[in-house]
Amino acid sequence: MRLSAVTGRRFLKNRLAASGLAAVAVLIAVSALAPFIAPYEPTAIDIANVLSPPSAAHPLGTDELGRDVLSRMIWGGRVSLKVGFVAVGIAIFIGMLIGSVAGFYGGRTDAALMRFVDIMLAFPTFFLILAVIAILEPSIFTIMAVIGVTSWMDVARLVRAEFLTLKERDFVLAAKASGAGDKRVIFRHILPNALSPVFVAATFGVAGAILVESGLSFLGLGVQPPNPSWGNILTAGKDNIEVAWWLSLYPGLAILITVLSYNLVGEGLRDALDPRLWEAGSE
Repeated sequence: MRLSAVTGRRFLKNRLAASGLAAVAVLIAVSALAPFIAPYEPTAIDIANVLSPPSAAHPLGTDELGRDVLSRMIWGGRVSLKVGFVAVGIAIFIGMLIGSVAGFYGGRTDAALMRFVDIMLAFPTFFLILAVIAILEPSIFTIMAVIGVTSWMDVARLVRAEFLTLKERDFVLAAKASGAGDKRVIFRHILPNALSPVFVAATFGVAGAILVESGLSFLGLGVQPPNPSWGNILTAGKDNIEVAWWLSLYPGLAILITVLSYNLVGEGLRDALDPRLWEAGSE
């Protein structure tokens, strides 16, 4: 049985991980189908239904401008997932590039790049993001870029560690002996075999990016009204918590379920890709 098939089998045997994956699939599907399943326009104002509690017409109630919370939650999920995927994509690209170069060349190159990684890790990430967002104009593109360029360090360290191990393997030495250049050896032979921890880190990274985006939007530095996001719906809930409990409960649950689901998937992937489990499974 191929390792990929064994990985999938082990992953699906983990009920919590499988449940997390199912929840993630549902969230992605709902977000992708937002234009078709949202009952109202997310920015449509209805003064006659300001702060209406959950009802048949508005299953999750309305906000301070009479906008349907369910519709805003569905569209807000789309924003959160977009931020998570794009920000993690940026972080993985930067992290793999720096980690590959540091691990492959070693020596002074490795030392210089790893000291740069250490410097980046020394900054409190969230406060660094706050500082950059405060200088730049808050927008979804700014948020994705800033989260991505401030969260690549763990990926770089993981890739570097894999390269330090893999570059001494026989298949790499054979590729070098056949005349393959450094670029070909790095991207064709070593990097594809160093992606397992990157997949795990990416899964956790999406959860972290969604949490950061929600926090920024809650503080008013993220997605700007009237565009919906779970964070700015929570802000409205904070302002009306005594009379509109649903504005805090539902977006809070959405963030909790989403982050928990991605973390469960990440834990499941980490367990399924554990080499010690491969050996146990082959016996």
